[in-house]
Amino acid sequence: MTKLQDELTVTKSQKQRERLLRILVAATFSIFFQAYMVAPLIPHLSEAFEVSSQTIGLIVPAYLIPYGIASFIYALLSDYIGRRRIILTSLLAFVVLTSLTATAQSASQMIFWRFLTGLGASGVIPLALILIGHLFPYDRRGRPLGWIFGAMAGGMAFGSTFGALLEPLVGWRAIFLGVSIFGAFVLWLLLPYQHLLGDATPPTAGKFRDLFATFKSLLGSRRGQRTYAYVLLNGVFHSGVYTWLGLYFEDRYSLGSASIGLALLGYGVPGFLLGPVIGRVADRWGRNRLVPLGFGIAGVSAAILIFDIPLIVAALAVASLSLGYDMTQPLLAGIVTTLGGERGGQAMGLNVFTLFTGFGVGSFLFGEAMRLGFSTALTVFVAVELVATLAAIPLFHSEGLNLKPNNSHSRSC
Repeated sequence: MTKLQDELTVTKSQKQRERLLRILVAATFSIFFQAYMVAPLIPHLSEAFEVSSQTIGLIVPAYLIPYGIASFIYALLSDYIGRRRIILTSLLAFVVLTSLTATAQSASQMIFWRFLTGLGASGVIPLALILIGHLFPYDRRGRPLGWIFGAMAGGMAFGSTFGALLEPLVGWRAIFLGVSIFGAFVLWLLLPYQHLLGDATPPTAGKFRDLFATFKSLLGSRRGQRTYAYVLLNGVFHSGVYTWLGLYFEDRYSLGSASIGLALLGYGVPGFLLGPVIGRVADRWGRNRLVPLGFGIAGVSAAILIFDIPLIVAALAVASLSLGYDMTQPLLAGIVTTLGGERGGQAMGLNVFTLFTGFGVGSFLFGEAMRLGFSTALTVFVAVELVATLAAIPLFHSEGLNLKPNNSHSRSC
C-alpha cells in the first residue's frame, strides 16, 4: 500500500511539474512578445508623438539594457530570498507596467515606462531557467529548456509580426493592454503552483564574500569560460544580424512594415515548433554534437543573405538562422544550470547578463560595420561565426551523454 501511495505521489508531482512548465512557457512567450512588438511600432509612435524615429527608437535599449542588468540582480537575490517572491512580483510588475505603457502621452513617458518595464519584468525568465535546473535532472533537462527557449523564439517572431499587423486595426495602446491582460491571466494560473517555485536556501545565503567566490569558480574553470564566451558570441551574432534584417528587406526587396514583419516571422518558428524536440535530441545525442552544428547552421544561413537571392529564399534563410540559435542557446543554458551548484542564481544571472550584453554589443557592432555596406557587415559576422563553429568542436567535446554536472570533472573541463 505504501509503495502504491508513493507512486501516486510521484505521478501527482510530475503532473504538477509539467503544468507549471506550461505556465512558465506562457509567461515567457508574453514577455518576449511585448519586448519585440515595439520595433515595428516605431514609425507609428514617431508620428503619434511627433518625434524622430531615432528618438522614439530609444524605447528598445531603454528596455533591453535595464532588463539585462536587473535579471542579473534578481538571479543573485533568488539565492537569498527565494525564487517564488521574485517570480510572482516580477510577473505582477510586468502586468502593471505594460498596461501603464498604454497611457503614455509623449515619447519621454513611453521611454520611461519601457525602462521601468525592463527593470520589473526581468525576474521571470532567468529564474524560470534556474527552476528547471532544480525540477528536472540534467539528462532530461533539454526538453523543458527547449520549451522555454521555444517560447522566447515564438514571442520574438509573433511579437515583431503582429505588432506591425495589429497596430492599424486596434492601435498601439490596445496592443499593450491586450498583452497586459494576457499576463494577468498567466499570473492567475501560476498562483496555485507557487509552492513549487522555491524559497531561499539558508545554507547558501550566509556570507557576502561567497558571491565573489562563486563568480571566481564560474569564470575560473575552462568549462565556465567556454560556455559564457559562447553565450556572449551567440548574443552578438544573432542580435547583430536580426536587428538589421528589417532594413535588409526594406532596401533589397522594397517591403513595407507589414511585409517585413511577415518575412521575419520565420525567425522564431523553428524554436516555437521544434524547441522541445531539439531538447530531447540534446538529451539523447549530447550537447557536444548539437552546439557546433547550431553555430554552423547560423553562419551558413547568414552567408546566404550576402548574395542576390529571391525573397522566398531570404525568408527561409531567416528561419534557418533562427534554427541555429535554437540549437545553441538552450543547450548552453542547460550547461549553465550545472555550473553554479547551490548558487544556481548567480550562474544563470551571469548567463542572462552575458546574453543581453551580447545583444546590445552585437546590434551596435553590426550597425557600425554597415558603414561599409550590408554585405560587408554580414561577411565579417559570418567569418567570425564559422571560425567559432570549428573551435566549438574540440571545446565542447566533453559535453556528451556521460558528463555528470556536479562532479569535479564538470568543474575543471
